[in-house]
Amino acid sequence: FFDLETQKSFDEVGGRDRIRALKLSVAVTYATLSGKFREFRETDAQALVAELQSADLVVGFNTKRFDYEVLAAYTQSDLQKLPSLDMLEEVHKRLGFRVGLDALASTSLGEHKSADGLQAIRWFRQGEFRKLLDYCRQDVMVTMDLYQFGKQNRFLLFQDKQSRTRRIEVGW
Repeated sequence: FFDLETQKSFDEVGGRDRIRALKLSVAVTYATLSGKFREFRETDAQALVAELQSADLVVGFNTKRFDYEVLAAYTQSDLQKLPSLDMLEEVHKRLGFRVGLDALASTSLGEHKSADGLQAIRWFRQGEFRKLLDYCRQDVMVTMDLYQFGKQNRFLLFQDKQSRTRRIEVGW
């Protein structure tokens, strides 16, 4: 399981088509075999890439379109070739639109993310690395819990724009 945070926002780098310019601030992985979390900073980007390459499966949320693109600035490896389950990609395939991690976790699990990406950037700039890493770790834990819920129940839940609970079938 994997998540990362960035140093900059889309507005600062000129838009969503410049993901690689966002720069890695921190990342957290959780390896199910060892039962251990690992924390990374920008200077550890090569070790992070090696960790992801050693995994049997990398599970995340928006990893293919976002996290791997941020990391692509630090490696020549094609991260898109990693064995991956991007839960957002799976949800989008089924619904035809994107649903955020917090929206899925709050309805499916009753759990919420502890902050957001803009707060993470502020913590980075303030040198609040413990808060930043704790937030990233919590996102990894929410991602794990959501993955396990989907694996066990074969569906996820979210609230639509009319505040109705909707069900999404998943096949992981």
